[in-house]
Amino acid sequence: MFTGIIETLGIIKEIEKDQENLHLTVESEITHELKIDQSVAHNGICLTVVKIENKNYTVTAIKETIDKTSIGTWSVGDVVNLERAMKLGDRLDGHIVQGHVDQTGTCINIKEANGSWVFTFEYDASLNNITIEKGSITINGTSLTVVNSGLNTFRVAIIPYTFDHTNFNTFKIGTTVNLEFDVIGKYVSRLNELRK
Repeated sequence: MFTGIIETLGIIKEIEKDQENLHLTVESEITHELKIDQSVAHNGICLTVVKIENKNYTVTAIKETIDKTSIGTWSVGDVVNLERAMKLGDRLDGHIVQGHVDQTGTCINIKEANGSWVFTFEYDASLNNITIEKGSITINGTSLTVVNSGLNTFRVAIIPYTFDHTNFNTFKIGTTVNLEFDVIGKYVSRLNELRK
């Protein structure tokens, strides 16, 4: 379980294809604190540390993860948001995040708003995920509040701290992001499916 409060950033140093798997080597300032078998969210994707060497560590993504997330589009040099799993007894500053990406979305607009930024995202509504006005959404592992919720679009407002300490500052129109919808929204969506 995660909170969606990004701890630090990592840089993709190497990507190795192994049959249908991807092994990603990441450089991070928290590498020295990690251990083998530890879960770390990478742009919201929960991955297990399988190797540690100096400032770098390696994680493996299987086909299911590659198919449902943006990880297959990552390149060496890309910056990713990192969060270690929360500890029992910690404050829950964001919201409950599982690290299980539901689907990808696309950034379709970025607007500067007098000291903050408003990002608009579009997603495939046919997968039955929904956003709820003032509900939570996880974008690349970052816990945010939904504004202007639509049928297949939503907006989020980004404060300067979040802009400076996550990879939101690298987004452009067309950037693909990982989305994990709020557990409550998933529940409502599932209820609606069952009623049909």
